[in-house]
Amino acid sequence: MSKYKLLALDMDGTLLNRELEISKNTCEWIHRAIDSGIVVMFATGREVQSIERYVKQLGLESPLVSVNGSEVWTSPGSLLVRHILTEEWMKELHGIAKDQGCRYWAYTVDHVFTSENWPEELERPDGDPWLKFGIHCDEPVLLQALRARVEALGHFEVTNSSPRNLEINPRGINKASGLREVCRLLDIRMEEVAACGDSLNDLEMITAAGLGIAMGNAQEAVKLAADTVTGTNNEDGVAQAIRMILGE
Repeated sequence: MSKYKLLALDMDGTLLNRELEISKNTCEWIHRAIDSGIVVMFATGREVQSIERYVKQLGLESPLVSVNGSEVWTSPGSLLVRHILTEEWMKELHGIAKDQGCRYWAYTVDHVFTSENWPEELERPDGDPWLKFGIHCDEPVLLQALRARVEALGHFEVTNSSPRNLEINPRGINKASGLREVCRLLDIRMEEVAACGDSLNDLEMITAAGLGIAMGNAQEAVKLAADTVTGTNNEDGVAQAIRMILGE
């Protein structure tokens, strides 16, 4: 029996291949992990609506960490905790992105807004608060300057899901904080968690988990921080990782 009781999987660039699908081989190994007693769950930057079809495909009833930790779910459809960005913070972020002429987007509970359909008013109705803000920029130097500017404000967690973007949540909120909530819920220690990811928004959970696994296509900082590196998302790297965890 594996010493790991929980397997947290990032989705884009990790579980999902270039066609944004879960391969048949990876599905089979996920079910072998579940059959062995390991709780398999998603820990993703995605909003929960875009996770649903994959949850159904795998038949998961496990907890979820979505929007980089801004939402934690005890099971699909059952919210445990939500962390929000205030309207004032959103005003700051929107101003920074717009000043630099960058593309930007944001998630609320029920909507995705972009620079193309940005709302005139930042105040949100009850039940639909802001959860995450994103900035896309193809110029590395400018992106680094933007990151420094956002971090200097002092109340944001800044990561990325690709080398060309920034993803911004409330300070202290990330996939690791979400996993700690799940561990308390399930009475599991972080040392008993294995986590797979590829981008900087996976870095905190990879370093906090008992076994941090970087994908073969991961950003270099993630590979350096991980305990081990598996195959790429197009080589069924998650399946390879599960096989290692199960000792098969």
